[in-house]
Amino acid sequence: MKCLYIGDIVGRPGREIVGRLVPELVEAYGIDVVMANGENIAHGIGATPGLIGKLEAFGVHLFALGNHAWRKPEMVKDIDKLDTVARPANFPPNSPGKGTVVYSFPDGRSCALINLIGRVFMEPADCPFAAADRELEKLNDFPGAIVVDIHAEATSEKAALAWYLDGRCSAVLGTHTHVQTSDERLLPKGTAFISDVGMCGPHDSILGVKTELVLQKTVTGIPAKWDVADGPVQFNAVVVQVDDKTGLAKSIERIRRIETL
Repeated sequence: MKCLYIGDIVGRPGREIVGRLVPELVEAYGIDVVMANGENIAHGIGATPGLIGKLEAFGVHLFALGNHAWRKPEMVKDIDKLDTVARPANFPPNSPGKGTVVYSFPDGRSCALINLIGRVFMEPADCPFAAADRELEKLNDFPGAIVVDIHAEATSEKAALAWYLDGRCSAVLGTHTHVQTSDERLLPKGTAFISDVGMCGPHDSILGVKTELVLQKTVTGIPAKWDVADGPVQFNAVVVQVDDKTGLAKSIERIRRIETL
């Protein structure tokens, strides 16, 4: 099984580059399932069910969220109706939605996506390690790939989780920082890892936001309403090949493209 995992999709530019490149990449790499972090698809902050539907039409099968999961009231209201969207499993237990979603292939194979959120330099959350144990217990004897999206700031926390889960899932893939790292690797027991997949959004920006707005806040301390930048768009993702018999990774490859829409 070949899994394409797309980094944080930022606003309209991110959605458009996904719509352009996913069909091409699916054909070029022989992709079976497409997953993405979608917590920034709605003008760079939050997600809506309507925009999830548009990305599904582009060929994305499963979505993870993150710290902006509840920015849009539509998502709070309707996430329980969305079988393709996972919110962090270590959110409070009374949160709507679920921490794991599954895509099933017509041939009987399946792919599960677990979403977790970090605690280092992030808002308070339950232990992602304990939450991972709980979600994996629910997937005991799961016949397919298991991908974990760890939405976190600290590289050390992401790496620690990957080593903790080595051999228990197909891949641990970091999101949230919007910067693709070059540390992709297979861990000794067969779990693929990368500290951060990167983002899909404006290249000439600061994490997808217009540079002048971020600089105003950074230099003067005066807040400004953040807006998604224009110009060339970057696309960051990884392809993870998973052994159908063992559910462990055989390879992980970074993809990085910059295009003008």
